[in-house]
Amino acid sequence: MPELHDKRILLGVTGGIAAYKAAELTRLLAKAGARVQVAMTAAATQFVAAKTFQALSGRRVYTDLWDDADGDGMAHIALVRECELAIVAPASADFMAKLAQGLADDILSTLCLARSCPLLIAPAMNQQMWNHPATRRNARQLAADDVILLGPTAGEQACGDIGPGRMLEPEAIFAAVVAQYAANGQTRHAQPVLAQRRVLVTAGPTLEKIDPVRALTNLSSGKMGYAVAQAAIEAGASVTLISGPTCLPPPAAARLITVESAADMLAAVNRQIAGCDIFISVAAVADYRPLQAHINKLKKTEAPLTLELVPTVDILAQVSHMPNPPFCVGFAAETERLPELGEAKRLRKRLPLLVVNRAQDALGSDDNELLLLDDRGRHSLPKADKLTLARQVVNHIARLYGGA
Repeated sequence: MPELHDKRILLGVTGGIAAYKAAELTRLLAKAGARVQVAMTAAATQFVAAKTFQALSGRRVYTDLWDDADGDGMAHIALVRECELAIVAPASADFMAKLAQGLADDILSTLCLARSCPLLIAPAMNQQMWNHPATRRNARQLAADDVILLGPTAGEQACGDIGPGRMLEPEAIFAAVVAQYAANGQTRHAQPVLAQRRVLVTAGPTLEKIDPVRALTNLSSGKMGYAVAQAAIEAGASVTLISGPTCLPPPAAARLITVESAADMLAAVNRQIAGCDIFISVAAVADYRPLQAHINKLKKTEAPLTLELVPTVDILAQVSHMPNPPFCVGFAAETERLPELGEAKRLRKRLPLLVVNRAQDALGSDDNELLLLDDRGRHSLPKADKLTLARQVVNHIARLYGGA
């Protein structure tokens, strides 16, 4: 049976060049067995014709709030009563602002306001528009209103700019829809699996200074930690992300705290841990730092240079050994004997869950495969992109946390 057999999904399309991707998303949803009802803003019809979506969905497309073809003048109510899930892809900056303020002046914004089902949006806009304080503020408000933000991602844009604001690819949005149904048990009014939970995530590398121009660091890109933060947001959590140096755009709905060194990250965690329900330590924190960080640049000579290194504080172990710790999840990169070394680390740090991967395969890559270790045993997650894996990990965390 198809993954979304007979699922009733409302797909909203707003104006923007990414609207063409919504046609492929419609095809994917319909192919998976979903009953897709498309509603478009007037601006969206300037980019893709309504007949395109009618052909792909096999259903009439709604574009006008005042269209009375059904005879009762209440299409905006009837359509959402039939839907289990609503998606807006692409979601323009203008439409996000409407949603955040509760405006309803066209068919799609009215449908979104009248709905009682979960709403996912995939933002798409120029990177300057995405980075504008008003858009970021609207994104945070939407997350607070239990709207799930999918992306955006970073890359080259139609205008020639490079940066965050690209809509996720249709395949990624489709995967998020499938994950949403799985997480909510395929029920119409199910709450997100981490609704109302406060989650603290650490991500990225740390950087330990040797002198003003040199430092010790590692090859972590931060991609897995940022994906976990995004997945936790999608699961309904209020997320604070503490990040070492990366080049990644943070999830819009996360509260971001940037740090540099292991000591900085420890201090940030100590400030944020109170009241936290779940702590997910994904960051690749340096195990050692130079005993002395030189004030002036060290001059190169022909003689060997010896650095004296001292251990840093194990942040995860410190949190997990608190008198009343939050639910603690660790990530570990190993080069060999993953099950044995990972389980020993999990027990030593008193963790209900440790996620292990092969260091040589994971650092800096876009995909991965994971081994989850908990009190019930081992659980393998086959190779996939990091956001897909993050959603699976978060769902596993939710099941363990719910049974704690």
